[in-house]
Parts: sequence; structure tokens; C-alpha cells
Amino acid sequence: MVTLHGEYNGWVILLSFIIALFVSYSALNLVYKISHSKGKVQLGWTLAGAFVMGSGVWTMHFIGMMAFHIGIPITYDVPITLLSIMASIGASYVAFYLTLAKEINRLKLLFGGFVMGAGIVAMHYTGMASMHSPTMSIQYNPHMWILSAVIAVITSCAALYFFINFRDGSRAAWSKWAAAALMGLAVCGMHYTGMGAASFWCGEIAANAITGDIPINQFLLISVTLVTLLIMLVTWIAIYLDRTVLERMAYSDPLTGLANRHAMNRYFNSRLDSARSYGLLFLDLDQFKIINDTLGHDVGDLLVEAVAKRLRSHENEGAQTFRLGGDEFLLMTKGMDQSEVEQLATNILEDIRKPYLLEDNELYITGSIGISMFPEHGKDRSSLLIAADTAMYQAKHRGKNQYCLYNKQMERELLRRMELEKDLRMALAKDQFVVHYQPKWDASSNRPIGVEALLRWNHPGFGRVSPDEFIPIAEETGMILPITRWVLGQACRDCFEWNEGREVPLSVSVNMSVSVFDSKNLEDMVVSALLHSSLDAKLLELEITETIVMHNVEDVVEQLKPLRERGVLISMDDFGAGYSALGSLDLIPFQTLKIDKLYMQQSESPSKRAIVHTIIMLAKQLNLDVIAEGVENEQQIAFLQSAGCSMMQGFYFSKPMARADLDLWLQQSMFVSHPQTSQSMLV
Repeated sequence: MVTLHGEYNGWVILLSFIIALFVSYSALNLVYKISHSKGKVQLGWTLAGAFVMGSGVWTMHFIGMMAFHIGIPITYDVPITLLSIMASIGASYVAFYLTLAKEINRLKLLFGGFVMGAGIVAMHYTGMASMHSPTMSIQYNPHMWILSAVIAVITSCAALYFFINFRDGSRAAWSKWAAAALMGLAVCGMHYTGMGAASFWCGEIAANAITGDIPINQFLLISVTLVTLLIMLVTWIAIYLDRTVLERMAYSDPLTGLANRHAMNRYFNSRLDSARSYGLLFLDLDQFKIINDTLGHDVGDLLVEAVAKRLRSHENEGAQTFRLGGDEFLLMTKGMDQSEVEQLATNILEDIRKPYLLEDNELYITGSIGISMFPEHGKDRSSLLIAADTAMYQAKHRGKNQYCLYNKQMERELLRRMELEKDLRMALAKDQFVVHYQPKWDASSNRPIGVEALLRWNHPGFGRVSPDEFIPIAEETGMILPITRWVLGQACRDCFEWNEGREVPLSVSVNMSVSVFDSKNLEDMVVSALLHSSLDAKLLELEITETIVMHNVEDVVEQLKPLRERGVLISMDDFGAGYSALGSLDLIPFQTLKIDKLYMQQSESPSKRAIVHTIIMLAKQLNLDVIAEGVENEQQIAFLQSAGCSMMQGFYFSKPMARADLDLWLQQSMFVSHPQTSQSMLV
């Protein structure tokens, strides 16, 4: 037997290293996708990564074997070659699978490197076994074989280390290429060490026939290289599409093109952690719903797009713009102090209120901005967003078209509101609610004609909580429904009791919320209260506001008609204080109009007096009763009587009082001959 001494083709060796380099770089890109995927998508990326990396490493080894020229024709056994490819893919799968663990200690790293290295060794020497020639045999130097195996394990451990450190995708591109180059050198080192462990033998007759003129199979070399590069190219395209096109879809708003809420969360987590100071501007468009309802959602979308375009123009001032949904936007500034953020808010508001020309419509709109600053108003995303949102609602409360900077007073109000919301859910069960009653007086007959039920909350910590404070919370949380049911029941029971033995019964009126109408439970609540109290339906009056009427006229009428047929009275509360409901007065079964107390507070104004005269005249023409709220002095009484209104309600006659005080007041009122003297009965 004669030893065959081969030689390497330098260009083919260079080609094998280039393939190893690109394979390593592809693997580092794939490990990011695998680590940031979930479920079946993650499994798909893992299998794809194992196939790309495994076939790429195998190609590098195969081309490395083709670079070695021994002067005799060599063929490759297909089944054994396929087996070597499977070994390479299996080793690559182990590598990617290990990167899925959140924490990998040294023991796991070494074990994974050993398993992966074993797979690469199996791939290499199985591939060597696929080399076939009838005149050639292969023998291995055991020391070099062991060295190649050790290099394979070390290479695998290094690859796993790089995979773990690059799976978050935060490293720079140059560091990724440097790591890929080290991995490529390590893979090539293992391969050519393994090739050095092999010695090729043939008989003397075959050796004498060697000419050395057998060229490299260029077709096979080029085909394998192109297929491998094509696989990696397709992989890179898939990664690019996933990172750019799909990511853009996931992190951008389809209507405006601005970054969306998901992008905002990512921006918080990545870019702003290192900032020493930054500000949040929470913007909400004022009365945007009216434009949507009157001109349609298409025009509303065009308006949102136009506003987004104007907001984007302020990004060169240091702001990053996000659309959170609807007509809500968030601008985040980095490295700006409070005065600069406030100036930016002023500029934005001035820009927004400029006219918009959309589909032959000249529109005007304003915005309200709430501002929070890091770290003064919070040190995490949630607290800063809550602070900015709270400040924005404060800006709306102050009259809109302005900005408001969050402060500690708002924080105290927010904490109080959260405490009230929490305790409100248990207030009914703990009997913290009480019903107070304010009488209604008929000045023409000089006697009480009814009372209005007013809810009060005796909070164990805050004391008496105003309805103006807790009723909006109850409406937002849905607690207004059980609370209204309880008030109806209590008011009906009390009314039944105080009318026992009275010749002229007194009615009770209860205020309704729009949420009750939305729930479709109004009739059930009223009928249940009347049945359990045995109260005559004619002694119960439901007070609804103009806002409720304008909310959905047809639905309100449909729900009130069966109650009116039972005899329940209906009145419109705070008439003249909200939207005009004149067009609906003849549709809704009202019996009474209650003039809002605003007109009594400004009863010296000639215009307000004229409006009161008009309301009273309108009510008479529609055969409706009229009650004036907020009466506090004799001059107001005289004015109302001269205008033709004799039914009144206000502090002049009595403040709201508890049930026990009402019983005493009613007893005393039986002996009152002039309403002026009733002031002595105030509570």
C-alpha cells in the first residue's frame, strides 16, 4: 500500500471559509428571531434555522473536502452523504433549542457544546466515509482525531456563547460580523484538523497510474455553493421582511403611519431608560365625536390624518409621536426641561387649531394636552401615562384648548378618586348611603307638594362625599345601576310611610342616569320599587335631564311610555342647562319642566328673566307644570309668581334633609301660613 499525498486548492479553501462566515452570520440573525417568537412560529423558525445552519455547515465541510486533491477519481455515496447532512442539521437544532432557555449556566453550556460537537464530528467523519474509490482506503491518526473532536466541542461551546449573547438583537452589526468571523474560523479549523487526521492509501499499481491531472468537479462545486447561498439568501430575505415589513405593520398605525401603542411600549423600554429627563404630552382632540357623528367617519379619519401630519412636523423639535387610538396621541420628548416641553405644547395647540379643508368642509378643532415629566411625576411607564392622562382631563375640565402640567394636587385627587372607586363597590353592602329629601313648595296654595330624593354618601374615611364627586364614578364603573335601584326602593318606602294619614299626599321624585336607560332595566327597577313599597304609581316622579333625551330620543320614549301608562310621572330636570330638547318635548311624556337653578342665580339679568318667561309660556302652551329650582330669596319668589310660576324648590324653603328631619318639617309645615316663615325650619 502506498500513501497518497494530496494538495489543497487555496481558492476553494477561501470559498469554504466565506460560506462558513455567511452561515455563522445567518445563524446569529436566526437566533434573534427564534428567541423573540412564540408557540408554533417559534418552532417553525427553530426548524428553519436548524436546516439553514446545518446545511450550510455541511456545505462548508463538503467544499473543504473537494479542496483536497489526491489525483484519483472520487465519488460520494448518496445515503451516507444524506446521513452526514442530517447529523449537521441535528447538531444545529440542539444549538438553537438551547438558546430558548431564559438562563443558561456553564454546565448547560458545556453539555450543549458536547452534544452539538458530537453531532458535528459525526457529520464530518460520516461525510468522509461517503468518499468512495475502488483503489483507495482511509485511515485516521487517533491523536489528530481526538484533537478534531475537542476543537468541534470548543467550537460548539463558542457558537452557543455567541448565540446567547446575540439573541436579544441589541448588539451592533460590526460585532455580529466579528463573531461570525470567529465562528467561521473555528468551524474551518475543526474541518481541516479532521482532514489532517486522515491518511489516504492505495495499491502500488493504482499509485503508478495516478496522473495528477484529474480536475475538481467544478459543476458539483458550483452547484452546491449556489444552492447553499440561495438558501441563506432566502433566509435573509425572510428575516428582512419579518423585521421591516411585518414589524412596520405591527408597530405603526395603518391610518396615520405614526407609531402605535406597541411602538410606544418598545420606545419606553429601549430608548428612554438612559435619558436623564423626558416629558410626555398626552393629546386628545376636543369635540371630535361631534365631527364624526355629523360629517361621518370618513371625514373623521381625514381629520385624524391631517392632525397626525401636523404633529409629525414637530418631531424635529425633539418629540416622538404616537397614535394611541381614536383621537388620542402621545408625544414623548427626550432631554427637554419643563419649560421647553410647555413651549412645545403651546406650539402644538396653535398648530392644531388652524383650519382644515377636508372634502369641501372647512373644519376647526382644538386639542387638550396633559403633561407629565420624568422623574418628577413618575419613574415608570404606567405612572407617567396615568399622570399625563389625568392632566389632560384637567385641561378639558378647565375649558379645553390648553395644556395642563401634572401636579401633586392632581395626584391627591387621583388617589382620592381611586379610593372612592374602590370603596363605592362596598358602600351599599355597608349601609353607607342615605337618602335626603328637599321639599317642593306651591306658593299659590302655600303648602308642600312633594319632595326630591337626593343621595348622600357617608364615607367612613372622607366623611360626607358630594354626589357631584361620586355619581360620575358610579356611572363609569356601572355601580349606578344597583345604587339607583336602591334609591328607588328607599324613596318609595319612605313616601308610602309619610303619606299615611295625610289628606293631600306628597309625591317623591328620583333622578335617573343615562346608564339606567342604556341598561334597559328602567321599567323593572320602577315596577319592583312600587310593588315592594305598595306606593301608588302617581306619587312617583322620574326626573331625567336634557342630556338623556338627546342621547337617544326614540329609546327614551320607548322606555318611558309603559311607565307613564302605569301612572308614573315624568319631569325634565335642569331644563335650559344643556342641549336644547325643544324638538322632543311633544314626543316624550313629560308632565313637568324644572327650570335650572342657573336662571335663579342670575335672575337679575334681563336676558335670563326673558328666558324664564319664555320657558313658562312654552310649558303652559304644552300643558306642562313648571318648577323653578334654586330659589333662595323673596325677590326670586316675587319674580316667578309674576311670571306665572308658583311651584318652587330651593334653600329658601328648605335644604335637603334626612328622613327624620323631613317628618318634623312636614308636621310644622301644616301650621305655616306664609312661605317666608318656613325659613325657620331649615336644616
